[in-house]
Amino acid sequence: MIVFDLQCQNNHTFEGWFEDGKAFDAQQEKGLILCPVCSNAKVLRLPSKFSLKSVQTSPLSTRDPLEDMSSRLIEYIEKNFDDVGSEFAREALKIHYGAADPRSIRGVSTKEEEKTLKEEGIQFFKIPLPTLPPDSDA
Repeated sequence: MIVFDLQCQNNHTFEGWFEDGKAFDAQQEKGLILCPVCSNAKVLRLPSKFSLKSVQTSPLSTRDPLEDMSSRLIEYIEKNFDDVGSEFAREALKIHYGAADPRSIRGVSTKEEEKTLKEEGIQFFKIPLPTLPPDSDA
């Protein structure tokens, strides 16, 4: 048996137990894997810290490699993307049509706004940012 960390299209995370990776793929193709919270059948397999090979760390480091990678991702996004908050869709449209200077932006949008962006041919992607523990140095 293998345990996979799963996430539905509505960002609910849960575990699934399977005989192997092929069993997961077969069940997913048949729509048999459902989110236990919302019953959504669009489910992704998330990277699991248990499937990562161990990384050599210094004796002083007590951080988990996955936590460290998450911290670095958050730090990179915060330093390199303008936070436009709830104006994400509006700013993306302005950049797309040349009304604003091209730049990397981050923010939030509604499903309706995301639909509009897709219809306009604007590429974007969503990254669920983890909440780090209060003692983290990110």
